[in-house]
Parts: sequence; C-alpha cells; structure tokens
Amino acid sequence: MTKQVYIETYGCQMNVSDTDTILGLLKTDGYSQTQSPDDADVILVNTCAIRDNAEQRVYGRVGELKRHKQKGGVLGVVGCMAQRLGSDLLEEVGHVDLVVGPDGYRTLPELIERAGQGDRVLDVSFRTSEHYDDVVGNGEGTKGSRFVTVQRGCNYRCTFCVVPMTRGDERSRKLSDVIGEVERLAEADTTEVTLLGQTVNSYNDGTHDFSDLLRAVGKVDGIKRVRFTSPHPNDFSGRLLSAMAEVPEVCEHVHLPMQSGSSAVLKKMVRRYTRESFLDTVQRLRSAVPEIALTTDIIVGFPGETDRDFEETLSLVREVSFDDAFMFKYSLRDGTPAVKLRDRVPEDVSSERLQLLIETVRDEARRKNLRLVGKTMEVLVEKPARRGDLLQARTRTNKVVLVENEGIDLWSYLHVRLTGTTGSTFTGVPVKARKELAVWE
Repeated sequence: MTKQVYIETYGCQMNVSDTDTILGLLKTDGYSQTQSPDDADVILVNTCAIRDNAEQRVYGRVGELKRHKQKGGVLGVVGCMAQRLGSDLLEEVGHVDLVVGPDGYRTLPELIERAGQGDRVLDVSFRTSEHYDDVVGNGEGTKGSRFVTVQRGCNYRCTFCVVPMTRGDERSRKLSDVIGEVERLAEADTTEVTLLGQTVNSYNDGTHDFSDLLRAVGKVDGIKRVRFTSPHPNDFSGRLLSAMAEVPEVCEHVHLPMQSGSSAVLKKMVRRYTRESFLDTVQRLRSAVPEIALTTDIIVGFPGETDRDFEETLSLVREVSFDDAFMFKYSLRDGTPAVKLRDRVPEDVSSERLQLLIETVRDEARRKNLRLVGKTMEVLVEKPARRGDLLQARTRTNKVVLVENEGIDLWSYLHVRLTGTTGSTFTGVPVKARKELAVWE
C-alpha cells in the first residue's frame, strides 16, 4: 500500500518551498500526500522560528496532532524551529519522534523509517553544499505559479534575527541549475516563478549576480512573470535596477523590509543602512520602475525604541506610502545579540505602537488603492476565493482581485477593470485584452 504523509507548514515562502521539496523527496520513496492527519502514516510540521508566538503555536499544534498518530506512525517537527531547538525539542516533547533541520530533508526517508521502528531521531547538521538541485517538487495545486529557491542562509547578522542560526551562512545555487529548474517548470505549464532567498538580491554564484539571474529567468520560454523575495535594501545595484526596468517579465512589486524608520534603532538592529539611505533606495526603485508597488516588514518595541524613534517610523511610513506591510512587536529570540540589549519596551507600549502603526499603514494603502479603482490591469487567476462564486487573481503589482467565476480557468491571464476595493482587496470585471495595454491604464 502507498504510504501517506500529512504536512502542515508555518512561516515564510521559503518554508512553503521546502514543504514542496519534502513532498517531492517522499514521493520518490513511495509516499503520497493526504489532507487529513487521520489517514497519515507520517505527520510532519514544518516550522518557523522568527517569533516566539510562531513557536508556541507549533507546540500547541504538535500536542493536538499527537492524538492523530497511528500505531507505528511517526510525528515529526522539521524546519527552522527544529534546527534552533534540536535535541531540546526531543527532550521537551516526548511524543515527537523526529526533529530535522532545513539541510537534512534528503535524509527524511531513512530517518522516518528509523523513527517508525521506535528510534527518536535528530538531524540538524548544516550542509553548506545542499541545494536539493536534483529534487523535483510536488507542486500539486500550484502548477501555474511556483517558488524557486536560489539562495539559502544569510550573511547579514541583524541583532534580532535567528535566520543565521537556523539557515546557516549564505550560499547561492549555480545559475545554470536555477535555469534548468525554471525550464522544467515552464514545460509543466508554470508561467510565474518567485525567486526565493533570505537576502535574494545578494545572490552570487561566483560568476553571476542577481541581475544576471533575472535576465536569464526572463528569457525562459513560457515564463510570463518573475517575482523575487525577500531582498535587502543595501543590495539594489545599478545593474539590478537596470534589469528590473528592462526585463518585461519582472513584476512591478518589491517587498522591501524597512524594520524601523529610526536610524538609531536601525543601528542597534545592525541593519547596515540609515533612514536616509533606505529612502534613497526607495527613490531609486521608483525612478527605475515608476509603477512599482512596495511592501515592507516593520518591527515595533525593539529594545531602546523611544517615542521619538517610533514617530520616525510613522513618518517614514507616510513618506514612502507603502502598499502594504507585515507588522510585528519585537520578539526576543534566545541566542541573538539583541537579548543583551537593555531598555526593554513595556508590552503595553509595544501593543499601542503596533495598533497605531497598523492604522497608519492601512490608511496609506487605502488611499493608494482607491485611486486605482477604474483602472485596468492584467491578472493571473490563482484559486477559488473563500467567499461566494468568486475567483482570486493577482496583478503584477501584487494586488489581490476577486472576479466572478464565469468559466474562467485557473492559472489563466486576463485583463480586469477594478470596480471597487475594501482598502486592500479589489473586485474586478474582465475586459477585452489589447496588446498595447500597460501594467495599468
């Protein structure tokens, strides 16, 4: 009988991509994916370690999944939380059979077999040469748009971040290997790819930089859209900006992590840029790609953040006018340099700041989005929407648009006129496409 694996994924796009890799590896070992833990021989939780809340959620979920584990079955924790906690996780959670970090997925079939025989197994070794280049991902349900990991690890050492501890040092795949993967995806009807890396625009395989990669991916037959995430503000070279402007397949959207609008806080974070240089990067991006949409990450309540520092964050948010943002209260992570910083911000102050920041970002985004109503944009239809007989589609600028499901195929392209917005999501109606149609008109 075919063995069944159930997997839940938490965290960033890199974890989503890693889950696809895990399923591809297990598929070659005779597994098929099930959507119910009750049917699974193996239950895996692919985890995030960026914030404490994410880890606490995993602890709770693993406790819930324990009751679904079959006799002789395996319950495992993989990913960044597994890498960070290692053997401590096995000691703390007695019903976990297997703990494997991001560089150990190739060993999963063997480790699962051992765990099924009663061993409690651990693999959190760093393997700096591991890129899973030969692994064909599962890709079920996402064939039109796929993640392609081009870089792993990070050489930036931001004081709040656990990524260097969970993903290791930065290393890039060879351009030829990336292009080979993209070509295989295009042959399987993928038309949009998102290039992934911890600081993806610092990609360098020793011969080629990220601008070379963008140009090469854009030339692959069948690829109509190229996205990338997440870049670092310091690594937008003139060569890269030229590639973004000149390669038509590169979408007009950049997720540009800001973290804080205060130069003093950025210095404590060791972000290696100032408020002024961040704003210069924004201006250079908008000069190169005038239609570009910008989203960001922002942390409030970092140790030592004063009221003035927070006001500088709010003012920079207003000045940049982001299209959206992921916003968080600072989460202390053991092992990171920020643990040693004094002047912790009280929880109630952080909560108040977060709420004010959310309101400010949403107000700016709502004003921008209202100005787009009536415009016509190209969208890629992704999936059925959660409500009504609607489909969810996405513009090149990463705006979500809901359209009526009137015989429209998933993963098809069409042009829609934006008819309304909630402030974030749009509604739209299809219009006849014209060759001369720009990103919007």
